[in-house]
Amino acid sequence: MTVDLFAGIPVNDYQAALTWYERLLGAPPVFFPNDNEAVWELAEHRYVYIEHRPGHGGHALQTLFVDDLDARIAAIGERGLTPTRRETYANGVRKVTYHDPDGNEIGFGGGPA
Repeated sequence: MTVDLFAGIPVNDYQAALTWYERLLGAPPVFFPNDNEAVWELAEHRYVYIEHRPGHGGHALQTLFVDDLDARIAAIGERGLTPTRRETYANGVRKVTYHDPDGNEIGFGGGPA
């Protein structure tokens, strides 16, 4: 069975969010299902999308666990975004968190360094 995951992020200002997520993810959306949504494919069958939903932005929590955390964070920094928090848990797992213009939390996690 194939399962596609679409993780949604409500945003108040669609244009500001579109620009910010292009910088965070390093690419433009792979498709626009309508005038209010933009979709990025993170891996096969795994997508994240923003949706213009005024009054609902700022409540999303997403974490992406990646095997190239250091390189990914460095590339995001080269695109002008700075994390709002860095954490290392007792087991060595790391998490780097960003907040979009609405306050939605997007974290990237990785194994011990």
